Amino acid sequence: MKTYVCNSTTDLKKFTDAAYPQGSFVFQRLLQRSDIKVNGKRVKRSVALLPGDEIVYYTNASEEAVPSHICVYSDDNIYIADKFQGVSSEALETELKEKGDYRLVHRIDRNTAGLLLFALGDEAEEILVDAFRARAVEKKYLCLCKNNFTSGADMLRAYLIKDSLYSKARVTDSFLKGSKEIVTEYSVLEKRGDVALVSVTLHTGRTHQIRAHMAHIGCPVLGDEKYGDEKLNAKYNARRQRLVAKEMTFKKMKGKLSYLSGSTYVSSQNVDELG
Repeated sequence: MKTYVCNSTTDLKKFTDAAYPQGSFVFQRLLQRSDIKVNGKRVKRSVALLPGDEIVYYTNASEEAVPSHICVYSDDNIYIADKFQGVSSEALETELKEKGDYRLVHRIDRNTAGLLLFALGDEAEEILVDAFRARAVEKKYLCLCKNNFTSGADMLRAYLIKDSLYSKARVTDSFLKGSKEIVTEYSVLEKRGDVALVSVTLHTGRTHQIRAHMAHIGCPVLGDEKYGDEKLNAKYNARRQRLVAKEMTFKKMKGKLSYLSGSTYVSSQNVDELG
């Protein structure tokens, strides 16, 4: 059993996704069993929530034991998690905060697997946030994309504007009011007929940048239900994006985290094994 208190106006499904990974994995099952209570009343659907509402999940021991991630590296200053698909960055932070002062430094999409970095304490958080701003932490991704590539490698530059109403990003070749520049570097590692294995390095970190930018050039990520190719997704039975935050390299780090300089950490997850 897990108990949480809502702190914003939302609905039960969104709250569960953002707060409780194990509950998110079995959300429909819990509803069918009437094993979620909101303010003391059992519910069978995703009801609206208000700040102060109490949510109780009657998950069993086996459901609660399902892992949300693998620890790649941990010390007194940082924690690097290899996050599984279906777990939001915020939910993983909530889970880790039950064990200590873990602070999310950056985010990856809920259905993107791979490396996620947390700071422990004020000083480490400040150094890491500054390092991300200065691009002193390099992130490389692996993905399967629709094979419409006209070049084996490229440094893509464009502009991205967020559509908050539809929780979606739009990429344009020219600047529009409210847009921000994006720089996405890719290299095709292997062509497999109508799909290709691609390495992507982010030089800017915008919402849905890889997914939206690859779709913009006609090479959407396989399994992406928001920006992808429906027919290709159906052909490969890909229901979630085949995208992994694969490598994280710390360049020249400062202060108490200088010992991380030059170190690289790698996710154990493979794009071919994702859902």
